[in-house]
Amino acid sequence: MARLAAFDMDGTLLMPDHRLGDQTLATLKRLRERDITLAFATGRHALEMRQLLGNLALDAYLITGNGTRIHTLEGDVLHEQDLAPAVAEAVLHGEWETTASVHVFNDRGWFTDKPLPWLLVAHGMSGFSYQIADLQRLPSDEVTKICFVGEHADLERLRLQLSEALGDSAHLCFSAFECLEVLPPGCNKGAALRVLSSHLGLTLAECMAFGDAMNDHEMLSLVGHGLIMGNAMPQLISALPHLQVIGHCQTQAVSHYLSHWLDHSDLPYSPE
Repeated sequence: MARLAAFDMDGTLLMPDHRLGDQTLATLKRLRERDITLAFATGRHALEMRQLLGNLALDAYLITGNGTRIHTLEGDVLHEQDLAPAVAEAVLHGEWETTASVHVFNDRGWFTDKPLPWLLVAHGMSGFSYQIADLQRLPSDEVTKICFVGEHADLERLRLQLSEALGDSAHLCFSAFECLEVLPPGCNKGAALRVLSSHLGLTLAECMAFGDAMNDHEMLSLVGHGLIMGNAMPQLISALPHLQVIGHCQTQAVSHYLSHWLDHSDLPYSPE
C-alpha cells in the first residue's frame, strides 16, 4: 500500500471553480487517519499553500513552485532551487515575440507588471494576489520561476524561442494550456518528490500521485502508482499511456478513486 500520496492542485484536487470539495477534504482526512503522508505538489506559491493548509486544518508537506521549494509539516524549508541570475536576466530582458503576460515568483510573492484581475479567480479560496512591479528591476538573484500566461498557440511559439535561447540552462513546461513556466534545470515535481520521499525514508515505489498537466509528467512517471485526471492535457495522456485515467475534477474524481482504494482495493476500479 502507498505510504505517501502526492496531489497536484488545479485541475486535480480542486474543482474547476478552484475550490476544494467537501468529499475531497473528508477523503484526505481519511488518508491521514490511515497514517498515509500527504504532499501537495503544485505550481502555486508556498505562502498561499501554507495559508490554505491552515484554513483546511490539514497537515501536509508542500512542494510548491513546481518543485522550486519543499516545506516540512512545520513550515521549514527542506529544499530550494532558484533560476540562475543570468537566466532570469535573459528571460526578463529578452525581446520575445509574444503577447503573453509575464509573472515572476520569489520568496516574497508573485509579481507582474499590469493588473490582471481575471487571474485572481483561481485564488479566491486563499485571497492570494500578485503585486504590481517593474519586473526588470526585480533582483535576478532570487527568482524562483518565471511564468508566461496567454493563448496556447502563442505559448508554443514562445517555448521554441525560449528553448533556443536558454538551452539546458532552464526547464520549460506547461502547467496549464495557458501557462508556460521557466524553471531551474532539473527542477520538477518528480525530482522534488524524490527528495521528499528520501527525507521520509520512503521509496518512490511507495508513493502515489495524481495530476492533469505536463508539469505533473515527471512525478506521475516516477511513483509506484500514478493516476491521470480525465480532464488532463491530451499531451500528458499521450506521454504516459500506461497510466490509468480516472474521472474529472468537476466530480471530485480523486476522492472517488481514493474511497474505492481505501475500501475496496481488492476490486477493479472504474471511473464514475
